[in-house]
Amino acid sequence: MQLLDELQRRVAREQSIFQAQLLREDIARLVRLQDLARTADDFASFRKAALRLGWTKDDARTHELAEPLDALLAAVHAYANGATDPARESGIATAWRELHRVRMERLVGCLSTPVPKPLD
Repeated sequence: MQLLDELQRRVAREQSIFQAQLLREDIARLVRLQDLARTADDFASFRKAALRLGWTKDDARTHELAEPLDALLAAVHAYANGATDPARESGIATAWRELHRVRMERLVGCLSTPVPKPLD
């Protein structure tokens, strides 16, 4: 999977210890996700197991990532089960970027002091 290759290249050149650790954790999740996709009996059982891979701390907020995570799961499941064309690789990358964006918003949001949204 091209996404795994890209993340491994990024971790090799990452200077931030924090970012490198996040990348290693993501790589491990994606490897487990790919293995689950290959061995699951059907998409429903794959999705159930995939939602418990630690996408958020103890998966306590994983439900908040449902939409982008479901897109990634569908793309990885199809890829792992034979749909390895360039369009599928592109779909995985797009779904990953969206999941990563939403997940980082949640992570940063839970670490910051709440600020009221401005009224227009």
